[in-house]
Amino acid sequence: MREIVLDTETTGFEPSEGHRIVEIGAVELFNHVPTGRTYHQYINPERPMPAEAFAVHGLGDEFLRDKPVFRLIGQAFLDFVGDAKLVIHNAAFDMKFLNAELGWARLPLLPMNQAVDTLAIAKRRFPGSPATLDALCRRFGVDNSAREKHGALLDSEILAEVYLELIGGRQPDFALGSATTETRAAHAPVWRPRPRPTPLPPRITEEEAAAHAAFVAKMGDSAIWNQT
Repeated sequence: MREIVLDTETTGFEPSEGHRIVEIGAVELFNHVPTGRTYHQYINPERPMPAEAFAVHGLGDEFLRDKPVFRLIGQAFLDFVGDAKLVIHNAAFDMKFLNAELGWARLPLLPMNQAVDTLAIAKRRFPGSPATLDALCRRFGVDNSAREKHGALLDSEILAEVYLELIGGRQPDFALGSATTETRAAHAPVWRPRPRPTPLPPRITEEEAAAHAAFVAKMGDSAIWNQT
């Protein structure tokens, strides 16, 4: 199963108000294991960067001026994503921006059911607890010390670790087949209990032992206690 853990940085909160994507970062997982493939792109938003957004991610007008506009990288982004599930923290936010940009570039949109929202998973697992990415890093012991500012690729790498914890811990299924398991079982030594170095003391009294012996004697040689 192929999944893409994804994050974006933007100029603001609403594409309907003219805000744009300025960075996309993504990490590929296969069967919940990172493959080492990533996607990372800075994007010229074709508009000034608000001070509030700059304070969050540190991507300013001068840095972004020579970066490609979205319509020039949109198809390459879609090619990387393919039909993989998109693992996103607060998926509604990133998906509305991605689909706004794709629509303006006259490219196919991403269906909402392609997204897996880790924020929603965290709220279901830990109702009433903080569910920000930083809070989840603290909960699961994920190192986010390099996260001085938001960055799409770094955040997607951190989210990949958090996601694996949310779905059951960082012990992914490495797709070991039943044949491998059976082979290991066939070559495994057969376990047998060893005798105790010191026998346990009897738990019955001498009177109880004598009564039992008399009972067995009455049953004759066919008694099961005489068959051993």
